[in-house]
Amino acid sequence: MSAEASVPRAGASASHLRDRAITVAVAALAAVAVWSIATLAGAQLTVDQGTGPRDVTVLAVVLNSVIAALLGWGLLAVLERFRASARTIWTGIALVVLVLSLVPASLVDASAGTRVALVLMHLVVGAVVIVGLRRGARGA
Repeated sequence: MSAEASVPRAGASASHLRDRAITVAVAALAAVAVWSIATLAGAQLTVDQGTGPRDVTVLAVVLNSVIAALLGWGLLAVLERFRASARTIWTGIALVVLVLSLVPASLVDASAGTRVALVLMHLVVGAVVIVGLRRGARGA
């Protein structure tokens, strides 16, 4: 065995982390794009979850998108460590979580425009995270 063959694949690991970090960033940017379009279209992005009306701010959109993407990344990393079919299992879980996340977004006490914007934000973040994290994930 040559010395070159036994060198760890540090470059691949760094590129793998970079790709996943980019996915997290793109998910947040996609949600901000939907938020921006909705805001420019005149939607009053305000929801009431029982504690009074609250604005859906761009900071809340970014934080929620990043947290959701990081949770997805974390689950995928755990599954990759212990399951040969990590990508398939993770994709199924991610799709179920995405569908379930649409329920409160569509039922929240808010205007129709706000509900549409919230559902679209969930869909774009979910799509970016699922497609982005699946790329390069281990397990068929």
